[in-house]
Amino acid sequence: MATSKQYISYLTEQLKNLDGIVFRPMMGEYLLYFRGRLAGGVYNERLLIKPVPSAMAYLPDAQDAIPYSGAKPMILVKNTDDAEFLCGLFTAIYSDLPEPKIKKKNG
Repeated sequence: MATSKQYISYLTEQLKNLDGIVFRPMMGEYLLYFRGRLAGGVYNERLLIKPVPSAMAYLPDAQDAIPYSGAKPMILVKNTDDAEFLCGLFTAIYSDLPEPKIKKKNG
């Protein structure tokens, strides 16, 4: 089951107080970037984030979830109804997210 555009609109609304949230479609699902860094994604109507140390501290009782077959586990974020909580989560994990890789130019 692919993630609906309505669910992405809902999450966008929940995260509207954060600058730099971008959802990029990828094969029926969505990658989630925060200020240019890959923070997680939305898979089968589930918000999943990278299991960085600050995310595990912010969500100590969170469950792992596999986004798709063969993928590494991510952290399932169940509390998507609390916009303040979500904004705090992304603010907390930002410094632990890897910097984007610089693409080399051919030529």
